[in-house]
Amino acid sequence: MARILVTGSADGLGQLAARELMTQGHEVVLHARNESRAGDAVAALPKAAGVLTGDLASIAETRELARQANASGRFDVVIHNAAVGYQEPRVETVDGLEHVFAVNALAPYLLTALIERPQRLVYLSSGMHEGGDVVLDDLQWVRRRWRGAQAYSDSKLHDVILAFAVARLWPGVLSNAVDPGWVPTKMGGRGAPGDLNQAHLTQIWLATAPDAPTGGYFYHLRPHRTHPAARDPETQAAFLDACASLTGVRLGQP
Repeated sequence: MARILVTGSADGLGQLAARELMTQGHEVVLHARNESRAGDAVAALPKAAGVLTGDLASIAETRELARQANASGRFDVVIHNAAVGYQEPRVETVDGLEHVFAVNALAPYLLTALIERPQRLVYLSSGMHEGGDVVLDDLQWVRRRWRGAQAYSDSKLHDVILAFAVARLWPGVLSNAVDPGWVPTKMGGRGAPGDLNQAHLTQIWLATAPDAPTGGYFYHLRPHRTHPAARDPETQAAFLDACASLTGVRLGQP
């Protein structure tokens, strides 16, 4: 039995993954952005081992979430599922950061750096990451004209960069990225063509399978093509440096 934290598990794919992991007998801790959403999460999954709260749009709350996680005991697996979508206007967080980047990319970095190192890390990306741009000198979309879909694609590319960087820097940790497909969740919309019943299975496999790999990007349990920049060590290092500069927290080395 593994002890597993799933971020963004009040609904959607995170809740599906958490429910399946619990069905398999694992100890699952949920996460929601506030107390109201935490109540929804517990109502949906009353047998969860607990629920942690923290708004990933806030650096301070993300740091507090990491503190809660560490205080609750070491996790074997952390699934970085929480995200916001591509239809948002450009809005800034309490820290003055662009919201999509802050939630989708910077928060997973910060949690990875601060939560006691687990045995496995799973980062949810998207097929849209293939259209992402590596523009590390304008992560906040100050210079570029705002395009929500492009900002989302960029953030999902950042997730793959992070997953691959961790796999390279932490050889004792299985770190992978997942494309769940375009499925009918709140983010994907009711008209999404993908199979919701299949979308979370790759997360489950990477979180629990004895033969799970590391440093991969997967779609429906199979390796899938990814943006070529994601495997470039110099790009990885530059992204990690940018995140460290914004948060004041540097990802630990082996």
